[in-house]
Amino acid sequence: MALAQRLTHSFNETEVTKKWYLVDATGQTLGRVASNTARLLRGKHKPQFTPHSDCGDFVVVVNADKVRLTGKREELKTYFHHTMHPGGATVRTFQDVMRKNPSEVVFKAVKGMIPHNRLGARVVKKLKVYNGSDHPHAAQQPVPIKF
Repeated sequence: MALAQRLTHSFNETEVTKKWYLVDATGQTLGRVASNTARLLRGKHKPQFTPHSDCGDFVVVVNADKVRLTGKREELKTYFHHTMHPGGATVRTFQDVMRKNPSEVVFKAVKGMIPHNRLGARVVKKLKVYNGSDHPHAAQQPVPIKF
């Protein structure tokens, strides 16, 4: 009986309450926003963190169009995609992606920091990224968080 009391409890998704957080990316560097957002999505900030279950929170990132990069990264950073067909390589620069869809930059940065498996696919669905300061998640009452 004494041995059973010392075992570590492994939490599952139903035992953990999920909160909503609001992240303002205005003037912050992309990597700092992405790494802290990925930490909140996974639930690593909670004492109930369990690696094999989704214990993380929902995160709403606003002002994705105002995120910045340091140094010469704005000119040098590229996004590569291949369709797996001959000649299907596409390379886009950071500036092109920011012109067309700035929320994609933040989404790709956060997605790259989450595990690339079935659990990661479920976790990344809790990320909501918006270009401006308006978002449709006011009913969830997200808590503003500063990194």
